[in-house]
Amino acid sequence: MKTVWAKTALLPNGWASNVRIDIDVDGRIAGVQSDTKMAGTTTVMLLPAPVNVHSHAFQRAMAGLTERRGPNLSDSFWTWRQLMFRFLDRLTPEHIEAITAFVQMEMLEAGYATNAEFHYLHHQPGGVPYDNIAETSARVAAAASQSGIGLCLLPVHYEFGGCDGRELTAGQIRFGNDLDRFQTLRDGAVAAISALQKDTTHGVAPHSLRAVGIEALRSYSTRFPNEPIHMHLAEQVAEVDEVKAHWGARPVEWALGNMGIDARWCLIHCTQMTPGETVGLAQSEAVAGLCPITESSLGDGIFDGVRWLDAGGAIAIGSDSNIRIALSEELRTLDYSQRLRDGTRAALASTAFSTGRRMFEEVLQGGAQATQRKTGRLEVGYWADMLALDTDNEHMWGRADDTLLDALIFAGDDRLVRDVWSAGRHMVMGGEHIARPEIIAAYKRTIDGLKDAL
Repeated sequence: MKTVWAKTALLPNGWASNVRIDIDVDGRIAGVQSDTKMAGTTTVMLLPAPVNVHSHAFQRAMAGLTERRGPNLSDSFWTWRQLMFRFLDRLTPEHIEAITAFVQMEMLEAGYATNAEFHYLHHQPGGVPYDNIAETSARVAAAASQSGIGLCLLPVHYEFGGCDGRELTAGQIRFGNDLDRFQTLRDGAVAAISALQKDTTHGVAPHSLRAVGIEALRSYSTRFPNEPIHMHLAEQVAEVDEVKAHWGARPVEWALGNMGIDARWCLIHCTQMTPGETVGLAQSEAVAGLCPITESSLGDGIFDGVRWLDAGGAIAIGSDSNIRIALSEELRTLDYSQRLRDGTRAALASTAFSTGRRMFEEVLQGGAQATQRKTGRLEVGYWADMLALDTDNEHMWGRADDTLLDALIFAGDDRLVRDVWSAGRHMVMGGEHIARPEIIAAYKRTIDGLKDAL
């Protein structure tokens, strides 16, 4: 049994003082008491730690390499994608493992306890599967074993190059599987994570409406009835146009009418929706997986967060391309984008909660739902996914309760995160991951080997 004690903690019923958290041998919270004497590992402020709901780990190694304009004066996501395809053709399983461990370390240091890895880089260059079809999934699992992060592995089904069923391009061939082979790969991925800690979960991820056929998409809800299903949706204007041209409806309209969307689904980005689509998708109980830094970087568009939350929609937060892994900055960018679009201030505040408190509570709940992980609450029976903040920092000084969260998101940054536990594993201490030197050394060796990949 481990014990963590906090002067202040955010419990399901609100802020509490002198809180004792007891953690069992499996990493679950076994007891929560307020107004207790100091005991065990002590900290000043303790919060539930959220899920990073969407990541493509290998893309982290591209950060800083794609900020030059290509030959097209209207450079966009689609030109960036070509660079990404060129880069990934150099990646080995060893590279993938080292990059993923680094990404997961950065997530933990930012305050995330869980990584939902949307994992689509499966095969060798040229598209031939490895002898173990789930080789790269095993590398993601190995990275999670080293980093100690809670993992929700989402092997990705990617079959076609567009809505017309055209063949994959040379850049996409390492992703490709028909439905039968994808099911074999998925089974292998589940086997690859079987030796990880008990808090590990898994799901499936049809990549997008562009990459999976109509009948397969219609079958997902029944074919995979007991696990999370994640998918990119309504990400780009070009995607909207393509789906409408080939399938006769806008992406969200088509998905709602054909795919049995419910609370098990997490739809990523959703930046290209009409007001009616926004309300309809929110009422389906699906989670919107938002990645505001990447959505800004790639010019995707602005998610209609105010309308979504007002309609009862659930949200979660992720880092997608991992150009910058920063929990506080993702939340700040989300709210600032709403302010810029609507000409308002404190856009996502509610009558009950400040902006920071509401966003934080929403992403805790949405991340838990999207990964089927019992997390997001300092409550008996939940995984001990927790983060501690440095309240002695000048940005936090004199702040209390909800204003501490507001200060973290709008005045501070992730350097305020001092300690992080993932299912009771104390992986970040004093602001640094306990295996930081080894993980960084392996990452640097990988970058040295990839320095001319673009």
